[in-house]
Amino acid sequence: MNVLVLGIGNVLMTDDSVGIRVINELERRFRFPESVELLDGGTSGIELLSYISNRDYLIIVDAIKSDFPPGTVVKVEGEDVPARFMTRISPHQLGLSDLLAAASLTGELPKQMVLFGIEPNRVELGLEMTEEVKGSFEKLLGVVVDELNRIGCPPEPLEERAFGKESIWKNV
Repeated sequence: MNVLVLGIGNVLMTDDSVGIRVINELERRFRFPESVELLDGGTSGIELLSYISNRDYLIIVDAIKSDFPPGTVVKVEGEDVPARFMTRISPHQLGLSDLLAAASLTGELPKQMVLFGIEPNRVELGLEMTEEVKGSFEKLLGVVVDELNRIGCPPEPLEERAFGKESIWKNV
């Protein structure tokens, strides 16, 4: 299976950074099968087309407005994934919406897609995530790992579950 785990967000915008932080933590804590690629998509849009084209499975991680309490982890699957980016909390989500639309038009949309989102508390200039999102970070990370296990692409821990150790983001 050809899998892409795509983290989206802006590390300069508080809770909007969560998708990028998940990718960084996954890289720090795990070794992945050759069939799994991790990508920090940042605030990119259509320029990601070559990365998602004809994948078997696409996992997107992002902050997403869902009208749930801040810190709530949300899972969206299949055809509902592109629709979730119609409600934007950040300009990069317009680019992601266009990316998925272009992939659909060209027949390059991944066979299966899942979005793991987290309800942000604040999306404003700042380097720290809010306490609500920090408090759910491990859960978000865990559901991504669980999904990879479920589809038969289990990551291998690099250390004895380094969950208690400080990351490059300090205390996520």
